[in-house]
Amino acid sequence: MPDPTPDTTLGSFAAVLAGELPGAWTSTYHPDRSGTNDHDALTDHVWDMNDVADTLAKRTVDHCAVLTRDDSTRLFVADLLGAGEGYLIAAMAPTDAPAEAFRGVREPDGIAVAADPFSAAEDVHYDLLPRYDKALAQVRTNAARLTAPLAGEPEPLVMTWSGDAIVVDKPDHDDIAQILTGAGFALDADRKVFVLSDGDSFRVAASVRAAGDRLSELGVGVLLSHSPGRAAPNTTLAHLPAAPAPAAYRTR
Repeated sequence: MPDPTPDTTLGSFAAVLAGELPGAWTSTYHPDRSGTNDHDALTDHVWDMNDVADTLAKRTVDHCAVLTRDDSTRLFVADLLGAGEGYLIAAMAPTDAPAEAFRGVREPDGIAVAADPFSAAEDVHYDLLPRYDKALAQVRTNAARLTAPLAGEPEPLVMTWSGDAIVVDKPDHDDIAQILTGAGFALDADRKVFVLSDGDSFRVAASVRAAGDRLSELGVGVLLSHSPGRAAPNTTLAHLPAAPAPAAYRTR
């Protein structure tokens, strides 16, 4: 009758290794309970596309250990070939980051170490952990960028009556400038403004409305102002589209 006592060789190695690594680490041993203990939930998070991933794809993990640092960084430990012959140690991907945050991040591939936890700690410290910490930092940065709150409503574009013309300060974004040009505005490079002057206030108003419709698609509102001392023209400019609901500005 087989001995039901789990093999603790790997567990003992992982416990000593945790005490030798820099920082505060704890070790959790996951034994084999006659095939009833499912370790897929752990192996699925092994962050490797090299030797460790290849090994895990070829055989079932019947027991393993997970080392956890006080900042939730985790290391996966499994047998290399057999008890006492060495171990595989691999990074584990964070579970709180969206999948998109891993795009473009190089996997911190794991390493094979001897059964000596003291030499293994040096290998982990100087080989695996630097790559692991770098990859984690990249994922955290990506995740923060992905989950950052949307920017508030962008500044509206101010169109000012100046004499018989409409004047707009040159915008910083090329797509806004293209919309103004398409609506009939001409760039005055010396003054760094776009000018719309047609001589017919009704056609000017129509051009402004057309520009406002296109700008609203980008989430950019339009405000019409009047230069000091100039009365509001008798046109339909009062019917310009209202500023849109807040939206994040995106260039095209």
